[in-house]
Amino acid sequence: MVVTRFAPSPNGSLHLGHAYSAITAHDLAKERGGTFQLRIEDIDGVRSLPEKADEFREDLEWLGLEWVEMPAQSTRLETYEAFARNLLSRGYLYPCTCTRKDIMAMKPRMGPEGAIYPGTCKGRNLDPEKPAALRLDVDRAMAELPELFWEDEVNGTQIADPRPFGDVVLVRKDAPASYHLASTLDDASDGVTLVTRGQDLYAMTHIHRVLQELLGLPVPMWHHHPILLGEDGEKLAKRRNSPSLADRRRAGEDGRVLADRLRRGEFGAGITLASA
Repeated sequence: MVVTRFAPSPNGSLHLGHAYSAITAHDLAKERGGTFQLRIEDIDGVRSLPEKADEFREDLEWLGLEWVEMPAQSTRLETYEAFARNLLSRGYLYPCTCTRKDIMAMKPRMGPEGAIYPGTCKGRNLDPEKPAALRLDVDRAMAELPELFWEDEVNGTQIADPRPFGDVVLVRKDAPASYHLASTLDDASDGVTLVTRGQDLYAMTHIHRVLQELLGLPVPMWHHHPILLGEDGEKLAKRRNSPSLADRRRAGEDGRVLADRLRRGEFGAGITLASA
């Protein structure tokens, strides 16, 4: 059975880009006789707003979507900790006390996620009282693992290579897990077989495929769909005040009609989205 999911973070309202992603995941599951899940990714500290989760549910219902709700990330902290300890005990993680300011002062190379961490803390004895993140030793992982592949319905067969990202953070100083670790573990726990998300997250899959291999997790299929862009050609984003679904809903717009317009491509995907 095909299982897809939509996993928003409650740190702001949903917009048309989120609607397009949720509808894509929902429809892929339904047309294949599968299940569409909703998972709230609420471990971003004070930025996670509990009331937004209810708003999300109202938005999805307004769009005419049906889902099975899975446990929120805040209920899974022990799982994240246990798997992080597993990787740490096997030598795949190391502590890092560097701040973003520290890293930028090193004039690092830039990669898909921004500055590539130069490995400054690797092998060092650090002050145990100083807050530290845990980073993945990518070179060690790649040296010990066989060649790994992953399948994307849009982009075809891929060879996993996370090295362009450098040693990514898996456990943050200010949160129990990074997106990479939490999302990978959640998808495995929830039985997701088709990870459906935007092309902007496509490159992240190289990291997630390596984590699946290190942790002995099942390997799903991926479907990275095009993303909606604003009038300025930039990705729609909460932080850029893209028009929210909640505002459209409260203004009396018909959500099912809006969903069908998104399905028909009236707003465009991967191209400029005109105001509507």
